[in-house]
Amino acid sequence: MRRFLPPSLSPGHSIFRTRSIADLVEQSKGEHALKKVLGPFELIMLGVGAIVGTGIFVVTGVAAAYYSGPALLVSFAIAGTACVFAALCYAEFATIVPIAGSAYTYGYASLGEIWAWIIGWDLILEYSVSIAAVAIGWSGYMVNLLAGAGISFPAAFANPPGVPGGIVNLPAILIIGIITGLLILGVRESATVNNAIVLVKLLVIALFIYLGVSHVNPVNWTPFLPYGWGGVVTGAAIVFFAYIGFDAVSTAAEEVRDPQRSLPIGIIGSLIICTALYIVVSAILTGMVPYLEFKETSAPVAYALTRIGITWGSALVSVGAICGITSVILVLLYGQTRIFFAMARDGLLPCSFGTVHPVLRTPVRVTLLVGGATAAIASLLPLTSVAELVNIGTLAAFIIVSAGVLVLRRTRPDLERPFRTPLVPWVPALCILTCLGLIVALPTITHLRFVIWLALGLCIYFLYGVKNARASGSALETCDGGGGARSGGSGPGE
Repeated sequence: MRRFLPPSLSPGHSIFRTRSIADLVEQSKGEHALKKVLGPFELIMLGVGAIVGTGIFVVTGVAAAYYSGPALLVSFAIAGTACVFAALCYAEFATIVPIAGSAYTYGYASLGEIWAWIIGWDLILEYSVSIAAVAIGWSGYMVNLLAGAGISFPAAFANPPGVPGGIVNLPAILIIGIITGLLILGVRESATVNNAIVLVKLLVIALFIYLGVSHVNPVNWTPFLPYGWGGVVTGAAIVFFAYIGFDAVSTAAEEVRDPQRSLPIGIIGSLIICTALYIVVSAILTGMVPYLEFKETSAPVAYALTRIGITWGSALVSVGAICGITSVILVLLYGQTRIFFAMARDGLLPCSFGTVHPVLRTPVRVTLLVGGATAAIASLLPLTSVAELVNIGTLAAFIIVSAGVLVLRRTRPDLERPFRTPLVPWVPALCILTCLGLIVALPTITHLRFVIWLALGLCIYFLYGVKNARASGSALETCDGGGGARSGGSGPGE
């Protein structure tokens, strides 16, 4: 009986084929290799730059007012625990496969091409919506800061269509355009700017902790669980948005000088620092102001200082928030370009986006594409409920990375692992179960939107990706700016 195959799937092509790790590493060398310029400090600052931003300056108030109440710090601890489990799995993979692509590349090396595509497509959604949502937040803070300085920005050019008087969000376009240009110049320059911005926002957060701790009133912590434990878990699923970005550290793997040592330090170190900051700030925040008052503001940290009469501190927090949000955009845009670049280099997306500029040594084409697309989304669409897609996309990525660790431990026990996830299989299993629990806690409409996005991605994969995917090192060819690469062999990876 003749076996049925999709039109674009050749008889020798298995959608579950894996790429050998040696092949993946070899592919990252040569004409289109990225420059290795980052060390542990830069990686930690990239992680902090991606994590500490909108979450601490915006999401804290929403989660406290509507979901967790004073137990917000418990919600952050739950979400942080899930991320720690995931970080340990990411660290193992990052040292085995130190190339661009993050969870997409790890999925290709362990679970197979179809799973790599699913997670890559998922990450495109996660990063694109994150960049656009954070750019909109940056625009709001900047417009408010200008208004406080007596400079009025027309509503028509500060809001997208659908918002009263809105035509286009120009500040969102501006910040994405500036960061796109910076990333094109080089990763060293981008990391230097990020380091400076992160130091400013850490100083601002330290100032808030110093000013706020003496104004904590324990009465504001009662009742501690106004919405019950269900509210705390739902709050954890919501504040998970605050942790999105630590995986962006792993997207930098190909540009790290000593990836086997530096990547675990960057991934785990940045996550521990940020989790501690979130728990301390949320405890002080809910102790300074009754949690229900946060329904009245989208800038809870600045509001809390104003509420206790420290208006100058509130102004400084606004500046810190702009710095924090700027660094988040920078790191997320960087991560998105590297994932897209890796997928294009593998032939699953148009090959012309897998090239590196001969002088700048950066993926200019894909950076311009991602910058333009996210600027268009941020300038034209209000992203309120759509932002929840970011959470479910990240949780799905964590599940696949954790599953990949379990699979690769069984199929390739001989691999050298400079960093080993401890307590396998328990840590990956706990990550999978925790992330599944947080996914269940998200609204049903978010699940539906996610399924629709994945269905669209599978259509693109079977119509384009399958016939253009590169199978092995022998099939690799240099992108010439044209279409996809030829399909090579179909055997499984090593």
